[in-house]
Amino acid sequence: MWGVMSEKRHIPDDPNQLKLDFDLQDMTPEEEETVRKAVEEVTEYRKVTVQEHEKRVPVRQKLPDNLRRVEEHIYPDGYLGHEDEWILFGDAETSEHLELQPAELYVRVTIRHKGMRKETEEIVTAPVQNEPIAKSCASASLLTDLMVGKYVDHLPFYRQVQMFKRLGVSIPPSTIEVWFHGVADLMRPAYYRLRELVLSTDYIQSDETTVPIIDNEKHRTVKGYLWLVRSMVNGLVFFAYNEGSRGAKVVLQLFKDYQGAIQTDGYAGYNILEKLEGITTLGCWVHTRRYFDRALSHDKARAEYALAQIGMLYDVESMADDQHMDTLQRVELRKRLAYPIIRAFEKWCICEQGNVLPKSPIGKAIGYFLNNSRRLVRYTMDGRYLPDTNLIENSVRPVAVGRKNYLFCGNHDAAEDAAVIYSLMGCCKAADVDFKQWMNYFLNHVHEYDSDYSKDLVNLLPHSLKEQGII
Repeated sequence: MWGVMSEKRHIPDDPNQLKLDFDLQDMTPEEEETVRKAVEEVTEYRKVTVQEHEKRVPVRQKLPDNLRRVEEHIYPDGYLGHEDEWILFGDAETSEHLELQPAELYVRVTIRHKGMRKETEEIVTAPVQNEPIAKSCASASLLTDLMVGKYVDHLPFYRQVQMFKRLGVSIPPSTIEVWFHGVADLMRPAYYRLRELVLSTDYIQSDETTVPIIDNEKHRTVKGYLWLVRSMVNGLVFFAYNEGSRGAKVVLQLFKDYQGAIQTDGYAGYNILEKLEGITTLGCWVHTRRYFDRALSHDKARAEYALAQIGMLYDVESMADDQHMDTLQRVELRKRLAYPIIRAFEKWCICEQGNVLPKSPIGKAIGYFLNNSRRLVRYTMDGRYLPDTNLIENSVRPVAVGRKNYLFCGNHDAAEDAAVIYSLMGCCKAADVDFKQWMNYFLNHVHEYDSDYSKDLVNLLPHSLKEQGII
């Protein structure tokens, strides 16, 4: 009724021939039997896992052992001063409480002494120490605290200015803005080296998120976009900002030289990737599931059926996880169980598409799946591929939290600087490295790379410093 999709979008019969098309026909008895067996096996697994599930009992978390302990001894009334009249038992009752020591600002005074060698009468002055930002009083520790405050604790700079005032120092907001740009400039060469590392791997995910930008010409905030790219091979990530654009030109700029698999949601801007040689596009089942989830209140029967089929795909992944399968075993399991379920689901969607309004919630959900079906099925080709982009969405969350607190970026330059800092912060998280510790080390050592071009800035990235045992 509403038109037939182009056959080139459909999933082929054979999971080993994903680039082939197939005719729009009903399932053969052999196909129906394959699907039936797959559904039975997945359903049986689900029953077993539900029976084996144990209720988790909450346990009070112990305070970290690495924290310094300060003991406070409390004695019975009348003990002190009369110790010889008492016998203390060894089993004293102990409790622990977290205490906070307020931050302290202090001035580090650097005094460079000058002297003369008696033998040569040569006058020598102690060498100048490289501070992170030239002609600035801001040390690495102060700059680190500012960046951590804004990008980890999501405190706008004006609030940090107020905190410094309570500590007895008044720092103009304009000065802090200069420091912020200075730190981003120091990190930028390492940032571009990071981008090279991410794009050199053969499996990445990409997503985008909004960030409000002040438009001085329009005298209001406008919606800009930060792009996030994550390597699924080494876990490294980077953010990119291109004047706030979300257009296909940014996709082309980011990935025109890339070779490998790119996993995204169904945003139309990524369609240009289909035309690039050497790129395999993958879809996201979580985004597909959200469409059907939104359709529950409109068409419960169809939406629940669709969600059940998608749920079985994740049951297959759980089966592989529980059995500790390697990538080869996982891909064989997917071909045997997940692939038939996906193909049967696609045939169901093709049949139901003519029975629903295309602009209704269920119609949009079915349309989204059919438009992206070839991307969605490709995760069954390789055991390394994931069925969704959940990992990269988790990497976007710090931006979303920050957006609620410091509200906007002052201009395009500030947004580009933020992309640099978010990128290195994301790499710290991926490497399980403390961002504050890493940034303090980076700012104290980055100038060692100024004149020695034989040094690779990769050595200053979080994962590399961790591998070297430095942090």
